[in-house]
Amino acid sequence: MKPTILTVPRLPDPLVARLRESFELVGPMERSSPEALPAGAETVQALLTVGSQKTDGALMDALPALKLICCYGTGIEGVDRAAAAARGIRLTNAADANATSVAEFAMGLVLATARMIAHADRFTRAGRWKGNSVERLPPVPGLAGRRLGIYGLGAIGTRIATRAAAFEMEIGYHNRSPRSDAPYGYFDDLRALAEWADVLMVSVRASAENRHAVDAAVLAALGPKGHLVNISRGIAVDEEALCTALEHGTIAGAALDVYENEPNVPERLRALENVVLTPHIAAGSDAAQIAQQELLLGNLDAFFAGRPLLSPVDL
Repeated sequence: MKPTILTVPRLPDPLVARLRESFELVGPMERSSPEALPAGAETVQALLTVGSQKTDGALMDALPALKLICCYGTGIEGVDRAAAAARGIRLTNAADANATSVAEFAMGLVLATARMIAHADRFTRAGRWKGNSVERLPPVPGLAGRRLGIYGLGAIGTRIATRAAAFEMEIGYHNRSPRSDAPYGYFDDLRALAEWADVLMVSVRASAENRHAVDAAVLAALGPKGHLVNISRGIAVDEEALCTALEHGTIAGAALDVYENEPNVPERLRALENVVLTPHIAAGSDAAQIAQQELLLGNLDAFFAGRPLLSPVDL
């Protein structure tokens, strides 16, 4: 008999077709909770989910045969890792499969906010560009020679740094500890990094420990000429503080691909001209999706064949 797998999100049709070749599938679920479990859940041995969905001890207890949780992307913030460890459940994610795609998109957001590309698009569409006047939009600093502060120099942050260096930006970063292999300036305090930076890039792995790490004090340190870019998770930024900072000119602008309560984007953010908003699509390239799917399938095959997982997450 084929092992049974439960899918929480709706997965791409080609991936579902490949999964059905080796597994019995149940799901997707309306919401990630015991009350929403479909028929057949008692035989589920692997759970396919995404990090933004809640996977707690109650859900694990409702799946008595569960032995593996696979997060489709890199995020694991919704998984109660202590609960999984206590029940002997393994955890995997997409590791760095989408890192290049996200880094590309991150630099696009840097350009969009710092060079006011989205604002210029609206300006042009509204017919406000008149004749041959050089007074189109206020001039803005370029990226060359400016400082990019990266909060979280992991797989994605490292790729962002490489791309920013090609724009002749100066790179600094903040991690829990410095990396001996990183040729960039290290800051042991996030507020100090923000004070140094012209653009603060949030690429940290989201967790309860860094919830609202980018708060009012960090935004004040970034200052009225600074820009914030977030391609991490919404919980890493205090959204209310960010709205206030953008409304009052505490910072110059922001570009966000992630939000605290997705897919809900606060009206305060949507009303602002100095913020670029995209719908969590940084990993949405063909190459990234193929890589994530291959890694997911590889982890499942390895697990059920008794081989080492390809991208295990320590619990």
